[in-house]
Amino acid sequence: MIERERIIKNYVEGYNQFDIEKMTTDFINDIVFENIQNGEVNMTLTGIGEFREQAEKAKAYFSIRLQTITAFHHFESKTEIEIDYYAVLAMDFPNGMKTGDELNLKGKSIFEFSDDKILKLSDIS
Repeated sequence: MIERERIIKNYVEGYNQFDIEKMTTDFINDIVFENIQNGEVNMTLTGIGEFREQAEKAKAYFSIRLQTITAFHHFESKTEIEIDYYAVLAMDFPNGMKTGDELNLKGKSIFEFSDDKILKLSDIS
């Protein structure tokens, strides 16, 4: 479990630093990523290439983004983290949010593992 926590902390540090290479260091090549909002999957990416492409686009959305891990929950092949999320928008959004607006959210991420590599990542808010 210590190795999983190290891998997850590395991912979160990379996310907070806008460092895509660091974020994806422990991904398998055919990683599956899901974003789930209000119980519905609104994005699914398959493969490290698709993930990196989306992560590169997402860098433009925020001037600051910070995930803070508040809890780890370990299961047989999965680890779930609870997070506090803070971000400052770097652009206007179609939903009416404007550049400079702040986001403060709580969420969780589920990391599925095989041999100390991340097979699947689900972000849930």
